[in-house]
Parts: sequence; C-alpha cells; structure tokens
Amino acid sequence: MNFLEANRILRAFKGGPNLPFLLALSGTADPLDIYLRAFAAKHGHTAVPRTLPFGTLEQALFEAPRPHETEVFLLFPWDLNGALNWRSGLPEIAPKYEDILEEAKRFLARISKRKEAKLLYVPAPIPPIFPDPYVNNALSANLSSLATHSGARLLNGDAFALSSFLASGCPVTGAGMSEVAKQVIATVLGQADEPSKVLVTDLDNVMWKGAIGEDGIDALAFTPDGAGFYHFIYQSLLKTLKAEGVILAAVSRNDPEDALAPFEREGMVLRADDFVAILASYQAKSAQISELAKRLNLGLEAFVFIDDNPIELAEVSEALPKVNCIPFPPSEEKLPELLGALRAAFHRETVTAEDQNRTEMYRIRLAGMAPAEATGANLATFLSGLEMTLTIHDRGKSDRTRAVQLINKTNQFNLNGKRLIDAEVSAILEKGGRLWGASLKDRHGNHGEILSCLVDEQGCVLSLVMSCRVFQRRVEHAFLAWLSAKTNIAPRSFDFVATERNEPMRMFLKDTAFDGLNDGDGVITFDAPRFNATHSADLELFRLETHD
Repeated sequence: MNFLEANRILRAFKGGPNLPFLLALSGTADPLDIYLRAFAAKHGHTAVPRTLPFGTLEQALFEAPRPHETEVFLLFPWDLNGALNWRSGLPEIAPKYEDILEEAKRFLARISKRKEAKLLYVPAPIPPIFPDPYVNNALSANLSSLATHSGARLLNGDAFALSSFLASGCPVTGAGMSEVAKQVIATVLGQADEPSKVLVTDLDNVMWKGAIGEDGIDALAFTPDGAGFYHFIYQSLLKTLKAEGVILAAVSRNDPEDALAPFEREGMVLRADDFVAILASYQAKSAQISELAKRLNLGLEAFVFIDDNPIELAEVSEALPKVNCIPFPPSEEKLPELLGALRAAFHRETVTAEDQNRTEMYRIRLAGMAPAEATGANLATFLSGLEMTLTIHDRGKSDRTRAVQLINKTNQFNLNGKRLIDAEVSAILEKGGRLWGASLKDRHGNHGEILSCLVDEQGCVLSLVMSCRVFQRRVEHAFLAWLSAKTNIAPRSFDFVATERNEPMRMFLKDTAFDGLNDGDGVITFDAPRFNATHSADLELFRLETHD
C-alpha cells in the first residue's frame, strides 16, 4: 500500500467499530498514522491509535495499562540497550558484550510483565561499537534471538531508515511504512500469522526476462546465466513452494498460446502443470484473481500477487485490497528481499502428503477455466500520482528510426500487423501523410519512445502501435484525444486487420467513436470530436509536451 492508496481507502471508508491501541516506540510514529488507519479500515475498523512522547518508551513501562487498549511495542535494538542508539553516537568505551545482553533481557522481562502486551521487533543495523565486525554481527543476531524468544514477531530490518531517524526521530523508512502498519494492525486484531496459500504470478519480465508477445520466444531469458539468472532463481523458489503445498497460478496480458509456449522450452524450471491455472487474456488481472478465488473456494486474504508493473499491482490492490501485492524487483539487488517476503508469506512448519498433492487436486477442480471477462479498478487517482509526461514528436520532420522500428516490432497493440520499410513510410510522407511518435516518462523513470502513428494524406491511420510495457497507463487514449482535437489533422478512419496477437487493439477499437469494427479486415470510420469529448479526462493524467 502506498500513500495514495491509503488516502483512497480512507476516503471510501464509511466507518466501523473503534479499534483503540497503544503503539509504543521510542521514536516518532506520526508518519505511520495514515497507514495504520488505512489497514484498520480494510478490516472494517476505525483505528484509534495512541502514541508516546518521543523518547519515553522506558518510562511508559512503569505506567499501568489502560483498560480496553491493546498495547503493541515496536522495538529496535537500542530499546533493548541504550548504548546501541545511533542518536547518542558511539560510546567512547564499549560496554561488555555480556552486559549488553543482560540489559536486553531485563528490558524484555519488564515488558513481559504486561500480560496483554504484543511485541514487534525490527532487527535494524546497530552502530559498530566493537572493533571486530563479526562481534557486532553476533550481537545483532543474539538480540533478535532474545526478542523472538520473548514472543516478538520479527519484521524486516529494511524497515529501518537511519536518515529519517536522525533527522526527525522516525525510525521507519518510507517504503517500510505500509508493512509495519500492516503488522501492527494484524497484531492489534489478534490475527494469527497464517501462511498464504496461493501465489499468483505475472509472466513477462517476472518468470522470464523479456515480453513474449513483442520479443518472441527465442529472445526470452530464464536460464542460470546472464539476464535470465534471477528469473531462474525466482522459478526455483516457486518450484520449492509448490512442493510444500503452495498453489501456483499465473495471470498474463498475452494470448493463451504465447503464455504457455515458454514452459515447453529446455531449461525452464517450471512447467505448465506446476500451475493450477495459467490465465492469459487482456482483461483486468483483478477479475482473473477474483474468479480464481471463487473456483478454489478460498478467501482473497490467502492470495499473494507478484508483478513487475506498478500499474497492475495498483489495479489489483484497488479492486482486491485483501490480496497481498508484492512487486517483482527490477534488478538482482532486491531479489533476496522478494524471496524472503515470499518465504515469510508461505511459511510452513510441516509439509504433509496432502500438501504435496494439492496442486493436482486443484488442477482437476479448475480444468477448463477460462479467463474472466470483467472490468478492473478505476486507476485514475493512481495514474495521476505517477506524474506522467507524454511527449509527442512529429516524426515526419525529425528522426523517424524508432517510430519505424516500433511499426515493425510491435505485435499486441498493433492496428493491422503490416510491416513497412523506411522507404514506404517516406513515400507516404511525401504524399502529405503524417508520422507521429510519443515518449513517456514518470516518477519511476523514462520509458522511452513507446508509440507510433502513421496517417496518410486522406486522414486514414495506416499504422498505430504501442509498446506493451505501458499498457493500462491510458497513453493510447490520451494520444488519440490530442490528435482528435487537431481539426486539420484529425484522423477520419483506421485501416484495421485482425491478427493472431492484436486483441488489445481490437478491444481499444470497441470505443463508441469507431464504427465498422468486425472480426476481419476493413476500414473503420472514426468520429474524432466524439473521441476527444469522451477521453479529454485521459489527457489530464499527463503533462503534455510536443516536439517537432
């Protein structure tokens, strides 16, 4: 959950039973408030959190617990022994190793006297108070062990942010706010840390490196070398989880044949029969997961969803807030964090014969399951928060290399699948045609030039293509709304041909501004003013720039 999602949840929440609790930590907790209230709202409760003044955690242990108020102690290593506090600097003379542990035991013993107190522990890095780094590492491990033996739930050490702890006193990193708040609310509600049961994964750039619909099957990387190495490791973990009874499923914005083909390749760790279902379509992923939950007769809280695309994650999180949405990392450095999160989500103490056979049992139940046809969540708020800039280039007057490359490479969002060499494009331009390109960037980075549109002198769109990596950002709607507003160059028709792979384009052409769509070839008439009126709001999602 990010800040925008938390705001959205709270705006939609109509109120529920009060959930009073004390969040006790030695630092500042103010930035956590919105996340605490949002996670409580997801469970139908109105959070009523109380926090302690800065630096008064130890004094609070001498006060009697308040009636009807659950106490959650969010502890860090320096709470167990003050000599480890970064804000105090390193001690000139380090305490004895044994004395640090004894003080930690005494502190935890005082908390244990509060019979209803719940403990969360963040194994944050400690200052290097000993000259030997191995001793410092051993101390960290021992403190974590003491905390867990005292009943504390262990959180991720990455939740700690030294910069904000020193600057404002808040020890929780911005990226860790959501997970910490989630754990706090789960603890207050007394929810057992039940393991998840179903892992739903995306395919392109998750199961393998590359997009099969655009790059082709031979370009995919998934073996233990080069670009495919960390996809191989991810698959290896999923294979292990499946053997332990975790149900695997896949959802992908692809054609079914394309989605299944890589699982037949040599070197692929996972095979199609390792999954209870591989749902490939261009419908909303939330709809696929929701239907899957119904067929499996499982609650959505049992589901974990993995995707590399923040738009897909936001769509599922918006429509299905109980699903645990986890991003697939863009590079190897964050892979251990993902694998650790999955291990924690699907933890099991024992594996039974029934666990090992679970996939086959559910495969029989789901035999013949077709992708669901349903709309997903309205992502306008999330998309606005991406701070997207759409730059439109007049490629009839500038370098058109990338625009022509897109026409000859793109498969899924492709008007007709026709390939054109540069000389053919040049001939169309010389007769008065126009060629447009569009680039996209957002707060996550620059996506490069992702759209190309070729229009002849009669106003017929001969080529319209867009890269699949920007699906669901409404780029195609915004671009065509912009073009439709230009009365002197607005298109009048589109030369559509149905191909084996351009289902996303066919879905786009179902808009009421198009007339004449059928299952085969044909020129479709286009009502530009109607499209512009209908989709002007899509333009507002972008900061628009135009370049000759």
